[in-house]
Amino acid sequence: MAKPEVELYDTTLRDGVQREGLSLSVEDKLKITTKLDELGVHYIEGGWPGSNPKDVEYFKQVKKFSLKNSKVVAFGSTRRKGVLAKDDRNIQHLIKAGTEVVCLVGKSWDVHVTHVLVVTLEDNLQMIADSIEYLKKRGLQVFFDAEHFFDGYRDNPKYALKTIKVAEEAGADCIILCDSNGGSIPAQIKKIFREVKEHTDVPLGIHVHNDSGCAVANSLAAVEAGAVQVQGTINGYGERCGNADLVSIIPNLVVKMGVSCISKDKLKALSEVSHYVSEVANIVADSHQPYVGESAFAHKGGIHISASMRQKGAYEHIDPSLVGNFQRVLVSDQAGTAAIIHKAKEFGVDLSNRPEQTMKILKKLKKLEHQGYYFETADGSFEILLRKNTGSYKPLFKLEDYKITVSRSGRGHPKTEAVVKIWVNDKRLVEFAEGNGPVNALDNALRKAIARIFPALEEISLTDYKVRIINAKKGTAAVVRVLIESTDGENTWGTVGVHENIIEASWEALVDSIEHGLSQKKGKG
Repeated sequence: MAKPEVELYDTTLRDGVQREGLSLSVEDKLKITTKLDELGVHYIEGGWPGSNPKDVEYFKQVKKFSLKNSKVVAFGSTRRKGVLAKDDRNIQHLIKAGTEVVCLVGKSWDVHVTHVLVVTLEDNLQMIADSIEYLKKRGLQVFFDAEHFFDGYRDNPKYALKTIKVAEEAGADCIILCDSNGGSIPAQIKKIFREVKEHTDVPLGIHVHNDSGCAVANSLAAVEAGAVQVQGTINGYGERCGNADLVSIIPNLVVKMGVSCISKDKLKALSEVSHYVSEVANIVADSHQPYVGESAFAHKGGIHISASMRQKGAYEHIDPSLVGNFQRVLVSDQAGTAAIIHKAKEFGVDLSNRPEQTMKILKKLKKLEHQGYYFETADGSFEILLRKNTGSYKPLFKLEDYKITVSRSGRGHPKTEAVVKIWVNDKRLVEFAEGNGPVNALDNALRKAIARIFPALEEISLTDYKVRIINAKKGTAAVVRVLIESTDGENTWGTVGVHENIIEASWEALVDSIEHGLSQKKGKG
């Protein structure tokens, strides 16, 4: 395999976990390591083995893994003042981690040297040189992160350059210029990077934070200026405003700039990797994230949808499949007939030669959305609406009535009971069930009533339930919208109900959810 023009260095497991609210167990970090290796990331920074027991355990466990594409990197800092590298505890932890590659961070901004480290400028240079030389003599590949380099270069270019020259002379295999405060913009990054490159012979890399919203652009600017290593995190996780997002950097390099970093085959796994990491990190995936977000290639405006149907890519900057994503058409009060026709095809209904019926459905949808319905995330309810207006709808059951009671005795917990009376064909069914709330009790009673007739119902479960007040000024008499998400283990769909009574709105969404799920099962059968 040819050597890539730019090597990817992922620091999700070290810098990324400094994001507020993010914590990864050793098992989590090992799972993500495997996924990054599958993606083809060249270096995975596993943590700082001298800082906590969790990272020590990670480096012990990761040795058991046979990674195909990635090298695990141990991260640490240059030695302390007044202590030789061979006697420095953190340096020894780096060696004990047992990785082929280590990354050392050292100060390159004179202000940090004198006011944060509280050492002389010369002491700092000796700390950098001694640390790198010691690790190189142990046969390790050493990267040097020049912390706060761009701030340091703007304040004192002579000293900032001296720190990386010392690192180069000590044998650093790659020197990474860091915009640690994230305050630089692309023009500054490119200018400084090019100037530094003229004074060094060692390969240079880039590590930037996103405090000015320019982390991805800054990383690309550095590549244009000669960077051969790009550091970042999956989904841009990191302290404060985050790190440079590799999920955006990778396709920009490969697709837009023609710079090789991973193969185009592996690029197709990008969406999956992004969502996998967010799931393991227990962070809700950003649906509007470039390239991989659920909404990245979603079309809502009628003009956009119509154009996209006529000409592929009319409103898309790349083919979504290149990064493992796909196009979505949203139906809403912003939609036109093209959206209805396209969406109907997803459910096996061809409206392309039925303009009057299509317009009828569109008008009905817009009227319902005006009343508070929301079909963007309710494909299941749209499918029911579609069938009701094309003559293909046949209800699975008819409601006679339901009754819900909530009671509480003394200091005990509330008790909720529901009774449902329904008809399936000519058969009257009555069922009772308890639940941890009125909607749960209602759902349980309905399922008990029809489960024997529709056994596929056992595969369908409710996964999310949301309530929103439509017109809050009416207080307790306000109209509410209920959104339900359901799954059969393979597919997920949403349904919606709207009413002044939250139970009735919930019933409407529940019925749509079950009818849609069962109709899809029947269609597959």
